[in-house]
Amino acid sequence: MTTTKRLASLALAGTFCLSLAACGADQSGSSGEGAVYRELYSSEVSTLNYLTTSTTNEYAIGANVVDCLVEYDCYGNVIPSLAESWESNEDMTEWTFHIRQGVKWVDKDGNEVADVTANDWVSTAHYVNDAHSDAGNQYMYSTGAVVKNAQAYYDYTAYLLTLETLGIATGENAVDEDGEPIEVVDPVDADSIGVTAVDDYTLVYTLEQPCPFFLSVLSYTSYMPVYGPFLEECGDQFGLDNENLLYNGAFILSSYLPQQERVLTKNQSYWDKDNVYLDEIRQIYNAESINVSVSMYQAGEVDFASVPADLLDAMLADEETAKLVHGSRPDVSFSYFFCFNFDPNFDEQYEPENWKLAVNNENFRQAVMAALDRVKSLTVDEPYNPETILNNTITPANFAIGAGKDYTQYDALLPYTEGDSFDEAKAIAYRDAAKEELTAAGATFPIKVLMPYNPSVSNWDKECQVIEQQLEGVLGSDFIDIIVEAGPESSFLSAVRRSGNYALLKCNWGADYADPQTWSEPFTEGNSYNFWDLSEDPATQALFAEYEAQVEKAAAIYDDDEARYTAFAEAEAMLIEHAVVVPYSISIGNGYAICDLNPLEGEYAPYGVALQRYKYQKLYDTSMSMDEFQAAYEEWEAARAEAIAAAD
Repeated sequence: MTTTKRLASLALAGTFCLSLAACGADQSGSSGEGAVYRELYSSEVSTLNYLTTSTTNEYAIGANVVDCLVEYDCYGNVIPSLAESWESNEDMTEWTFHIRQGVKWVDKDGNEVADVTANDWVSTAHYVNDAHSDAGNQYMYSTGAVVKNAQAYYDYTAYLLTLETLGIATGENAVDEDGEPIEVVDPVDADSIGVTAVDDYTLVYTLEQPCPFFLSVLSYTSYMPVYGPFLEECGDQFGLDNENLLYNGAFILSSYLPQQERVLTKNQSYWDKDNVYLDEIRQIYNAESINVSVSMYQAGEVDFASVPADLLDAMLADEETAKLVHGSRPDVSFSYFFCFNFDPNFDEQYEPENWKLAVNNENFRQAVMAALDRVKSLTVDEPYNPETILNNTITPANFAIGAGKDYTQYDALLPYTEGDSFDEAKAIAYRDAAKEELTAAGATFPIKVLMPYNPSVSNWDKECQVIEQQLEGVLGSDFIDIIVEAGPESSFLSAVRRSGNYALLKCNWGADYADPQTWSEPFTEGNSYNFWDLSEDPATQALFAEYEAQVEKAAAIYDDDEARYTAFAEAEAMLIEHAVVVPYSISIGNGYAICDLNPLEGEYAPYGVALQRYKYQKLYDTSMSMDEFQAAYEEWEAARAEAIAAAD
């Protein structure tokens, strides 16, 4: 698609977005002059340095004060932001962006400091990929989209950092604190990173391999611009507070009082200020926000309240409060699935060798998959509409669109998308076949299945108890013994999943970019999810090799969306067909809430920072009801399908 055609179709998509402003038409009093949106927050940020953070809580501020090269309309279509237009070369290894002229960096008081130029993205690349910066989001330069020499420069600076930490001048014949040799890394210059300012308003990214989804990477914090001279002047103080930041986005962090309040004020120098309808966002610290936000909303003190589960029934039963409560849009940025651990590293009391026999038996895995009534177990978190968060594939529906068709509608995935894995009769048949095969292999029964949970995550323990009853009820406690145990509240991932200290575990994965390739990453070689690449079983080894080959084949297709998506769908289908992974759900999102914003009017993309932004949002006099929100959501879905077709 040429740039001209792309921008024309995006303009049409924007027209659809404007029509959505009528959603929730029963809401009245949309934003006018002096619109102030108030909300509580309970978790303080540890940094305002958007260039290094990878946590939603922290980059939610950066998302609103610094713009990216591209942004999104309310349906998920990419639209121009600080880049007015762009194009790539034929094999998508070189992407050129034409920077919008006249955009200003301003300080916390709104004073103009400098022009935004292409050099600001070069400064970002040099900073983020320097190991001294300790950027938790650096991986975005080497995962999926691989920027030339970015990882090489990071590795070299990490080597230098090691020497500095040890007080060693040279790495020749050097050893670390454990006496292990330090491998010498050849010098790599920052200027060799594939991010180049051809002139002040022409920016080029050079990649090491074709990347058809590169645009979707650009709204991550590690690709946000920074004014280099200011960054250098601040040094380690950059992002320490609102004075040590510059702003080019829709808002300025005009007040920052940790554990008191944060105030985001409309940027009067903003290039697109006509599409910013909130004049101020006032975020008030309250450690008990989950318990007090509803009463504060009812008292007129805030404009948003999350409705906790213990209040939900009563509020929906009351005629007046029921008018205010509504659900949230399904969050397809995260997918939850159950992993079988093929490389168990748990205590002998849980019989790891016996588990190895079981987990490498496909009939055993199929029995567990068929015995799990996912809708029933999901009622623990979503008692009213559990089907809305059910996920039949690993990649959620409505996440990726290829050749104008949802990825989950491709032929290989269609049987799972439109079906349900829960089937008691099949579960029993699989159980009987597995028992015969496992007995011959020397397994003992019941098979012990260690299923840990994180006690700091609300309702996870209850969900595990429901699943234990389900699986043992269908398959028999003489066949399977589900052992539910609490893991540590802190460092749960390190202690449990990443160390393989489980047999069966609910895991999740968050999308990094708009392509099905991102959902294959937890299952490739070297993963810290199910470790099936480490299995010594010949059948599992052969299946893993087949999957890896299919993923590599799919990833190599960059110029044909239909062929690429077809190939990835065939790879994902292998995981489900052979019960290597049990798809479970998407995120419950914001759950049930009372809110004077219509979230469907804001930017939308299930990756990057789009969902954290307040641009395009309007403030209304009251919240939508369940029925109003559902009608608005159905209108949004229909309009989104039309907008996607127009932009394809």
